[in-house]
Amino acid sequence: MLAGPILRRLEPGRLVLWLVGSAPLQLSLALAPASGPPRRLVLDGRSCRALRVGRHAWVHLIDVALPEPLPQDTLIEYDLLVELPDGGEAGIAHWAPHLLHRGESRPNLVLRSRSDNILFGSCRKPHHPAPDGLARADALLAEHLERADERPAMLMLCGDQVYADDVAGPMLAAIHALIRRLGLYGECLDGAVVVDSDALYRHRASYYRREELLPAIRSNDALRDRFFGGSEKPIFTTANAHNHLVTLAEVLAMYLLAWSPVPWQLVADAPAPLLEPRFAERWRRESEALSGFRRDLPGCARLLAHVQTLMIFDDHDITDDWNLSAKWETTAYQHPFSRRIVGNALVAYMLCQGWGNRPEVFAAALDELAAMTATADLDDRLDAPVQDALITRLLSFRQWDVVLRTKPTVIVLDTRTRRWRNRRRPGHPSGLMDWESLTELQHELLDETAAVIVSPTPMFGVKLIEVVQRVATFAGLALTVDAENWMAHRGAAGSMLNIFRHSRTPGNYVVLSGDVHYSFAYDIQLREQREAPDTDRSPHVWQITSSGIKNEFPPRLLEWLDRLNRWLYSPRSPLNWFTQRRDLALTPYLPDRRKHGERVWNGAGIGQVWLDAQGRPLRIVQHNADGGYSTRFLAPEEEASRATTSGQAFTEH
Repeated sequence: MLAGPILRRLEPGRLVLWLVGSAPLQLSLALAPASGPPRRLVLDGRSCRALRVGRHAWVHLIDVALPEPLPQDTLIEYDLLVELPDGGEAGIAHWAPHLLHRGESRPNLVLRSRSDNILFGSCRKPHHPAPDGLARADALLAEHLERADERPAMLMLCGDQVYADDVAGPMLAAIHALIRRLGLYGECLDGAVVVDSDALYRHRASYYRREELLPAIRSNDALRDRFFGGSEKPIFTTANAHNHLVTLAEVLAMYLLAWSPVPWQLVADAPAPLLEPRFAERWRRESEALSGFRRDLPGCARLLAHVQTLMIFDDHDITDDWNLSAKWETTAYQHPFSRRIVGNALVAYMLCQGWGNRPEVFAAALDELAAMTATADLDDRLDAPVQDALITRLLSFRQWDVVLRTKPTVIVLDTRTRRWRNRRRPGHPSGLMDWESLTELQHELLDETAAVIVSPTPMFGVKLIEVVQRVATFAGLALTVDAENWMAHRGAAGSMLNIFRHSRTPGNYVVLSGDVHYSFAYDIQLREQREAPDTDRSPHVWQITSSGIKNEFPPRLLEWLDRLNRWLYSPRSPLNWFTQRRDLALTPYLPDRRKHGERVWNGAGIGQVWLDAQGRPLRIVQHNADGGYSTRFLAPEEEASRATTSGQAFTEH
């Protein structure tokens, strides 16, 4: 077993799990509810699909329809039993003991009847020096392991689960060692300086200098002139593209190393590559950070084996600035090499993340993937035409979003692939969702009383930062500041606000986000009264944003941005009338451990929100990854008693 199991979509009548083994496995699923008889199901071809991605790597996609529904709100122990060559069998305690909490013989899960307790976060960069927020969540879970009513209904990963565009040198070396160990398939690279993946891995620029290979030199000049007006930025706009992942094998190996401690054991003795002396210190720093990441991995894997986990992409899962503007899309997808790089990351996302959200919509794509790898054993190389056809399918795929009809309804937005393009100014940022996808969102919300909306990028962010992004956009520097926010495109912003105003959409919305690497919470009300005959309430929105799981904002810069934001956009400031949020009454929740009136909280960790029966936040907490304490965001009424003495309550209008 190389990675997993990871609990994905869980319902009383259906269980979806993901795992990777070094061979195709004959599996049985054992279930033991605390209130009911035990069950055992043999996982045949109808409930477990094994897809080969290398000589010794098989992804197992388990989707089990249960003949009798499982009980909710109770502990359910489970096990995956592997049939051994001698006729015996081995369970998780044998082949993945790191997945068990102390005193456990099997992992367990809880099917919550309400989505009223949600863990959420994004931005997990392995070589960031902060501890891992998923390990912190695992420690929190251990405190309530036997209390079904205290267990979270789900873990929502809001984007940037991996950083395909920002990879440490030692991580890239581990990726290459794992590719060799597992025999992950190679590929041809059209339009590149190198002809295939083997040549890429051997190239002198493969470590810390990959920007020189993206793409061929003459094409580089043309693309730069066309897209950046002659600047020296390559098409892949991240400032950290020095080890940008390119091949499908590299991205798949990255997922295995990001989610399981087992692959690290397989490459522990791999020699370091030959490096130029100028990279020695960077390699040392990154190695030290990755040592901490590896120490936390067993806890992270244990969390994913105990809690239903949903996932949605953001840009770093693919590449920085992915689909930021219409011009970016045109430039990236017209070049075969950049198209392949983006496509490979998307194929890996589909296989390792997207499938588990909605298995039923990926059948055709998985058939193409199986055809792509079917002949690879002949020369350990993927069939290029089939690979390009699969990439074309996924680039036009329109079902990455997710809807869970729980109480309240949970809707996970795709804000990367269905964008509202700026046709008049194609170099300016696109709207995060187009009119058609926003119309579909409104349809999903009709006649619901409350909803949790997962938007990887906050719908309502820090005003000053959004203004800086807007100014940079007008100066032609949208790519420099990642000018992606809901208010950057008038059509998308206006349509979203109109959805909130609709008389048949919910009265209460909780928006969960990440992306920005700092935490904040806003209580937002639209000024107009709802146009409904039976109520005079205005729609109520809570924007709750979690810091990076393993990433942080530069602290000194954030301190000044937060301070300037409070000064420039105080309640009486006339600048409020020049924003698209002038029709909103916005009240920030304040962190309980603030020192100087901060509205935002900086520090890696994991967010958690508890909801009442009407879908309103009861408690909002940011659990700091260092394990020292948790930061609670205080509601206006909770803050009122403190405000009389501290003077730190602020309300925006």
